Amino acid sequence: MATTMGDRDRIREHMPVVCSNNKQFGTVDRVEGEFIKLTKDDRGQHHWIPMSWVTAVDDQVHVDRPGDQAMREWLSMPPMETMPEESPPLPM
Repeated sequence: MATTMGDRDRIREHMPVVCSNNKQFGTVDRVEGEFIKLTKDDRGQHHWIPMSWVTAVDDQVHVDRPGDQAMREWLSMPPMETMPEESPPLPM
């Protein structure tokens, strides 16, 4: 099931993110473009998951894969599309 715009609009800070096994593996920090930025983990690291993984949003964000797979596949650096564009150098 694809994520709808309505699902995206219902995602809120601090919502639990649960895997297909219905176990929590993350917490929403915020939505950034086509990704959900998760709050920092025990080591102080943010992670990002694509919106395409989201199957439903109620009081939790549900994703389409088991937690161990999600944690292997999440991004540990900001996705390029969420990073600010660099300004071209000024002419001398």
